[in-house]
Amino acid sequence: MSSEDLSVAGHGDPTERVRRAASALGLSVEIRPRPEAANLPDAARLLGLKPSDIVKTLVVKRSDDTYLFVLVPGDRSIAWPKLRAVVGVNKLQLPDPERALEATGYERGTIVPLGSTTAWPVYADESISGRRVAMGAGAHGYSLFVSADELIAALHATVADVTQPLT
Repeated sequence: MSSEDLSVAGHGDPTERVRRAASALGLSVEIRPRPEAANLPDAARLLGLKPSDIVKTLVVKRSDDTYLFVLVPGDRSIAWPKLRAVVGVNKLQLPDPERALEATGYERGTIVPLGSTTAWPVYADESISGRRVAMGAGAHGYSLFVSADELIAALHATVADVTQPLT
């Protein structure tokens, strides 16, 4: 699909910032339009994936008002005690949508560490290693596909056990 096909109301490719950031890192990504989904299992079905192959990029706020990204498989959630131990802090929290947008330049549901307005540290759950995953692409209606190992290497992410099964 050409960038002209991805043009939205004359504003160009809404995923251009992500594409440029990936290219600058030498990272091979595929970005595809995707239909809207009602929930994670529906999104996985539409993409022909398992829920665990869809990786959520969560923005987490430290008490000093700095942030970090956590890459979480779709079938898991952050295990806060594990993440606090790995990060080496006593307090972490999810910011409200406005703060997440301010910290990254991306709206919730589109957040990806590639092309963020600030290059926050990245923590990846160890369970995504060795797989090709789908994640946000910086704009609604698109998914980014990438080798998790290549993404982790390009972002110098810390890989650790930081999640737990959804309850």
